[in-house]
Amino acid sequence: MRKRVRVAVVGVGRWGRLHAEKFASMRGAELIGVVDIVPERARLVASALGTRPYFDYRELLGKVDAVSIATPTNTHYEIAKAFLEAKVDVFLEKPMTQALAEARELGELSRRGDLILQVGHLERFNGALFGIDGLLKDPERVKGVRLSPFSERSLDVDVVLDLMIHDIDLLCHLLDLKVRTLEAEGKRVKSPLADEVQVTIWTEDGRKVELVASRVAPEKVRSITFFQPHGQLTLDLLRHRFVFKGNGTLREGGSLRDSLREELSSFLESVRNRRPPVVGPSDGIRALEVALSISEAVHSQWAKGTS
Repeated sequence: MRKRVRVAVVGVGRWGRLHAEKFASMRGAELIGVVDIVPERARLVASALGTRPYFDYRELLGKVDAVSIATPTNTHYEIAKAFLEAKVDVFLEKPMTQALAEARELGELSRRGDLILQVGHLERFNGALFGIDGLLKDPERVKGVRLSPFSERSLDVDVVLDLMIHDIDLLCHLLDLKVRTLEAEGKRVKSPLADEVQVTIWTEDGRKVELVASRVAPEKVRSITFFQPHGQLTLDLLRHRFVFKGNGTLREGGSLRDSLREELSSFLESVRNRRPPVVGPSDGIRALEVALSISEAVHSQWAKGTS
């Protein structure tokens, strides 16, 4: 078992810088360097964290045990493939890639190389999930709402791949979500891609799932409600709390957690102990497949002139 994992972060914009800060504070990690194509940004983050700046990820090949990739989605495949082929374990932010075939290839590379490939579905580590055992039982309907104010980040993908994919992954994890049919509509508001999307999914086991995502909303909302014969369970993912109402009882719980730190710590544990990650490539591929089908439905709507 490795005592300290030599790790680097590729892409240190707002989110990648947080990755680097977490790794720099972990006793089990040695932050070898940070990479960014904007030299001044790489230097600034490296100086703040006492590490070395790099401007091309290829410079790290052979110098690290593991890498965290927090670059724009359209670069994920190329960068992750290079590290996996160099026998480096990879933490890859969601969505895995822009194309399903690319995600599957990365999964196969990690499998053949016996490498760790963890996908950054952060909500798996949300404190709202702690204590819900026994409360989630065969929901008939699900409603998920994920809203954010507009920012300039992640505009290389639509709101489905940017935000809604978090809820898709959670539902795949909690309910083994299998899509039978779906209907979706979306709007462009401040970018060339869909900034608001609503989708209704009918699952193979008869559930109705309604998801709403917007990245041009006035405030943040992160909630999923499960409507069940025995009661209603709501996850407040923003506050890491849950509320269950049913059979004349009210139960509240959850636990405020540093989800990103726990997620990255989990990755390091997988690297050290050679254990499968909590969120592996099959999870990332599954969420991506559903997300892309929703995006395609939105594009189909637009092609019919109903946007």
